[in-house]
Amino acid sequence: MSTSVTAEGLAAALAPVAQCKAIGLAVSGGADSLALMVLVRRWLRELENPPKVFVYSVDHGLRREARDEVAMVVDEAKKLGFDPRALAWTGAKPATGVQDAARQARYRLIGEAMAEDGAEILLTAHHINDQAETILMRLSHGSGLDGLSGMQPLSMVEGVPIFRPFLAVDPKILRAVVDAEGLTPAEDPSNSDPHYERVRWRRALPALADLGLDAETLFRFSERAAQAEEALAITASISFDEIVRLDGFGAAEIDSDQFASVPKAIADRILARVLRIVGGQQKPRALSVVERLRDALVAGDVSKTRTVLGCVVRNSSGVISVAREPGRAALTRMRVDPGVEFVWDERFLIANLSPDAGLTVVPAEYWQRRHLEELFGFRITAPMEAIRTSPMIVDESEKVLSLGTHAFDERVRITFLKE
Repeated sequence: MSTSVTAEGLAAALAPVAQCKAIGLAVSGGADSLALMVLVRRWLRELENPPKVFVYSVDHGLRREARDEVAMVVDEAKKLGFDPRALAWTGAKPATGVQDAARQARYRLIGEAMAEDGAEILLTAHHINDQAETILMRLSHGSGLDGLSGMQPLSMVEGVPIFRPFLAVDPKILRAVVDAEGLTPAEDPSNSDPHYERVRWRRALPALADLGLDAETLFRFSERAAQAEEALAITASISFDEIVRLDGFGAAEIDSDQFASVPKAIADRILARVLRIVGGQQKPRALSVVERLRDALVAGDVSKTRTVLGCVVRNSSGVISVAREPGRAALTRMRVDPGVEFVWDERFLIANLSPDAGLTVVPAEYWQRRHLEELFGFRITAPMEAIRTSPMIVDESEKVLSLGTHAFDERVRITFLKE
């Protein structure tokens, strides 16, 4: 589909969602997203059992014209036989970081609507120039291979499953589709405001193309970076299983000598994964922070306690230990109703298996090691920071039923999330 919109190309581009029962389209009213609606409608005509299509358009409340643009999208979606949803981001807006906040609000609103509608995945109209801009931005920020792989066709954004079928398509082709349908797309002035970094890179693309660095070249680069990242990720996963030990309190131990012996690119991925798992953070880590910590660990400079990215890190006696940093975030005390399963602190999956008894989960906090050993009946070597940030489950009489993943009662099940 890089040069024209053919039926065969359309079928190939949208094949990953052909078996879905319901899909969503993110449509702002710009040329690209209007083309997405038109092309999806063409595709549906060729299917025997097409999915139901919902169109989501969000008024962020940042421009007066946005309300009319959403109304236009709703009207055009109805003409195409889709079910449109006009969504609005209401309430006070932040003084800074508006675009990021708007993005989060947009996906939150769309995600909620998708859950109500039963839509399985959201399609967006990102194209090859969007990919080129993303790569240039990440390159300027010093991203590693993961970032330089650019946007992936399938990904998860703010908890919403996303599919980008037109990442290899020139936006001129999408504009031609809209023009041929006689549609007048909305023009968002922020798309040409040099205050935004993406716009500055957009303006730089023609000059870069003159030097041979055009969107197609950047796209091919992103594909090769993704292939290299995949190979490194597989190798890092194998090495992780060999040199990292995760305990029942949410802490990790890494063999110092083995860590120092693996290539830097592998060590960085191992370390980033450990910090993500132990720290309970889901967002990507700053590569430079991970690299500095890796260098310090390999050089043996972390003999004393160091806190980084929500974790406490030590390197002594040939072992690197990583535990959750106490006080970094409030740990929740909450009641667990019978039959309920939920994730606590982004790290532990807790299940109340009792059919009738309510239980309570609390942070372990101020256990002393000798009391722990009395409870467990054996020596506890986990860092105290990990123990004090572990979940403890008690019944109505305050009897301890579990600590970390160690359950002393069949009514509870706790699993430490390792991904």
